[in-house]
Amino acid sequence: MKDKEIVVEELNTLLRGTYMGIRAFEHHIQKLDDPQMKQTIQSIQQEAKINAQKLSERIQNLNGMPANSEGVTGTMHGYMHKVMLSDNPDEILKDAIEGLEKYGVEYSEELVKGDLDPESRKVAEEVIDTSRKHADIIKKLLK
Repeated sequence: MKDKEIVVEELNTLLRGTYMGIRAFEHHIQKLDDPQMKQTIQSIQQEAKINAQKLSERIQNLNGMPANSEGVTGTMHGYMHKVMLSDNPDEILKDAIEGLEKYGVEYSEELVKGDLDPESRKVAEEVIDTSRKHADIIKKLLK
């Protein structure tokens, strides 16, 4: 198996990113007034929490210690995100899509390229696929 410490660190990076996403969805939910939009983002946030759980379990199964937050950088990013987030519903949805595509898919795919064992890769790919699916769901709200 690949070096467990490297695998654990990469999964933890993905996990911290997942926590950042959960926090960002919280900001989106707070600013949205439309009940359907709010409910859609809430269900997406629930699935992101399930992903965080899957990643944590995989890290534990590798005898690693799962991250329990987005980390210091993530906290600062989260604060800036909250301050900068528009009140316009379309802009809020665009922000969510951008976050999912940029961090949830592109950055995450880059992160897990190469170093993961098959089981960890499977978990990571499920998490990335969920982000892809979430971006598509939100795009439908924009139309």
